[in-house]
Amino acid sequence: MERRLSAILAADVVGYSRLMGMDETGTLQALNRHRCELVEIRISEYKGRIVKLTGDGILAEFQSVVNAVACAAEIQRSMAVRNENVPKEERVEFRIGINLGDVVVENDDIFGDGVNLAARLESVAPVGGVAVSAIVRDQVGSRLNLGFDFLGEHVFKNIRQPVQVYTVSFEKPSSARLVAQNRNTCFIAVLPFTNMSGDADQDYFSDGITEDIITDLSKVSSLHVVPRNTAFTYKGTSVKVKQVAQELGVRYMLEGSVRIVGTRVRISGQLIDTMNGDHLWAERYDRDLTDIFAIQDEITNAIVGQLKVRLLPEERKAIAAEPTANVEAYTYYLRGRQLSHTWTKSYLQLARRMFYKAVELDPDYGRAYAGIADCDAAIRDWAPDDVPLERILAMSAKALELDPDLAEAHASRGLALHQNGEDDEAMACFERALALDPNLYEANFHYARIFFMRGNFAEAVHYFTRAAEIRPDDYVSPIHLMSSYHSLGRMADRESWARKGIERAERALNQNPENSGPAHRGALALAHLGEAARACDWAARASAIDPDDIVAQYNLACVHSVLGHVERAIDILEGLLPRSSVYHIKWFTHDSDLDNLRRNPRFMKLIAEATRERERIEA
Repeated sequence: MERRLSAILAADVVGYSRLMGMDETGTLQALNRHRCELVEIRISEYKGRIVKLTGDGILAEFQSVVNAVACAAEIQRSMAVRNENVPKEERVEFRIGINLGDVVVENDDIFGDGVNLAARLESVAPVGGVAVSAIVRDQVGSRLNLGFDFLGEHVFKNIRQPVQVYTVSFEKPSSARLVAQNRNTCFIAVLPFTNMSGDADQDYFSDGITEDIITDLSKVSSLHVVPRNTAFTYKGTSVKVKQVAQELGVRYMLEGSVRIVGTRVRISGQLIDTMNGDHLWAERYDRDLTDIFAIQDEITNAIVGQLKVRLLPEERKAIAAEPTANVEAYTYYLRGRQLSHTWTKSYLQLARRMFYKAVELDPDYGRAYAGIADCDAAIRDWAPDDVPLERILAMSAKALELDPDLAEAHASRGLALHQNGEDDEAMACFERALALDPNLYEANFHYARIFFMRGNFAEAVHYFTRAAEIRPDDYVSPIHLMSSYHSLGRMADRESWARKGIERAERALNQNPENSGPAHRGALALAHLGEAARACDWAARASAIDPDDIVAQYNLACVHSVLGHVERAIDILEGLLPRSSVYHIKWFTHDSDLDNLRRNPRFMKLIAEATRERERIEA
């Protein structure tokens, strides 16, 4: 029996008994047509799973609550169109309820209060509408082009506590209505600041400024700030402020630019009220680069002041806290963070040097210590003997010591403990990191890897999906999602993520042709799509770029396994085993990409040797 957190969608046909009494055959045909042509397709497209179908009902499970609400809205919009020319008394119409809660999984069915509440919400939903619990409304926020109207507090049978219920409005949400939903909350988006330095390599700095302003504003409880990953989808595009505000469901927009010349920085910013187009605030800062943190504080406080938001004492303190007083250390940290996202040994080594330089300039810079620990943990995938675990544990501990409330530090500690075989403690660290910052990429990505290695693919899917959403340039998570869905037997989802993986890998490879990472991971996606010739071409390219890359060689073994080249795959794995860490050996156990090899005597012998080696090292 398994427990997991899921978004549950419950749908039911309005007046089903009346429709069946009028025309049993016609009702059944219409309902089946709507299910096959619309409902089942949309649930699949939004990465959901139909748990069961009853006579007039549907129960579905989603890993993403945003996907669940988006799917429900699209179903109801489409049903309204389908019913336009149907007499009102003959229409098949749905009520839908959505809840986010803990479920018990048994024989592919789901049970528990989370499911029961979804069914209760469906019963109070309007005809052709969607009702959601408060937790669903809070989690979705302004991520979708939808509004939420408060339906009141309901007491439901067999549900212990009263539930605040919201209905979903399919109209484009006006900023006025969004503010009215919570009179104490202002909805704001910070668009990526434009790099005006004339050097694309300086993007890391303008991106870093944008992210830090988003982070500071997110600390204010009276502000609802669009997450970084959503805001950055507009990077490099020419935007119409009012249109983007409607798309994001916000009233206020902050946009700006950054220009660095020598030791000087010019930052311009403007805050716009999109309801009337007024510029509430605009400022240009021409300062020494060393004043960058003061500028960020001034921008944040100016916005808070213009929106007449009252800061709590702890919020004021959190905003004033600087991660480092040394702007040069900050610059090295930002560069290191950018390089570390490439997930290739040479880039990780360069990122580590950047983080070490940041620590050298500021020995109390917690984020930089976390960056070092993360790089070292990742580099162990390539060279386990070169990076002692003691060093990773020490660096992550130092980050936590310097800043106990730093999400990056808890995620770094979780990764270090995971590599040390302390998975229960590691998972607690990741949970703490996600509580502090649900949008932290490293926490979602590395937490997902723990679940993958344990063979808990449903949980792995949840966190890998979140990681892929947070960073649109992340081509690694889609590849893991492809393999996870393969293990779950969900082939449509496997294909969808394989295509997304190859799309992102191709873009990354074009940007950095010397990076083997997107080449060997893209080859694996192509193998899953059955494109054998292209997969082999990409595999050859990865080998040509870096023939000694152990991670690349492992993925190429997976490529040959998926393509049915069993002997070739085992040849590669035999060469890898002497160089593999315990971490790698554990990965062999549940990776479905190797399933074509598992009955081969050579592979069975190889796994036995790997298991003995793992036990010897862990003893």
